[in-house]
Amino acid sequence: QVQFVESGGGLVQPGGSLRLSCVASGNMFSTYIMAWYRQTPDNQRESVAIIGALGTNENYADSVKGRFTISRDNAANTVYLQMNSLKPEDTAIYFCNTFPSISQYWGQGTQVTVSS
Repeated sequence: QVQFVESGGGLVQPGGSLRLSCVASGNMFSTYIMAWYRQTPDNQRESVAIIGALGTNENYADSVKGRFTISRDNAANTVYLQMNSLKPEDTAIYFCNTFPSISQYWGQGTQVTVSS
């Protein structure tokens, strides 16, 4: 059973930055396409960034393109999300999971709140 543990969230002012981390258990991480997802206060969940297994291909939702960067370190079983120029509408719980997501792998997520 794979577990993902997210961290790095917090309260930040508009225009600020945060870096999220997600550590995976097991030894198959380097074979997974990974993604960051977010669940907004109205319970809508969307993928915001996707990265290929080798870290060579990235894809972003239009709402975060140019502001967020996904990266990964397969030696550390970790995927990151650098978030810059944060906006109030980025407020959500952020999760990592495979892409497509696997329901059993959802973790607790990390809360990001963008507010002045």
